Amino acid sequence: MSFDIAMTGFVALYVFMLAAFAGWVIIGNVPAILHTPLMSGSNFVHGIVVVGGLFALFNASTHLEQAIGFFAVLLGAGNDAGGYAVTDRMLAMFKRSDAAPAHHGHARVHHLKKG
Repeated sequence: MSFDIAMTGFVALYVFMLAAFAGWVIIGNVPAILHTPLMSGSNFVHGIVVVGGLFALFNASTHLEQAIGFFAVLLGAGNDAGGYAVTDRMLAMFKRSDAAPAHHGHARVHHLKKG
């Protein structure tokens, strides 16, 4: 008995619409203060987009399918790189601006002025 399911255009459109609606509902309920950390921390999702684009590109049989696969990989990789850039900028906001050298394990000596 074989359970092969072909991903027809209608089924693919249904899955895409269901995923888009679920994402809209989930992200819509996230408070604004958590939105950037949540989205920058979910860069692995863009890696899945790249893998899907590579799958589409490697299984392409026409020039149109190759172009769609290429743009999927290109846009997914760009989105992934942008997500990591946003994460880096966000983490830089929490670093101290005064770059005083840290003296770990050393006692500080305070010199008193003689007056």
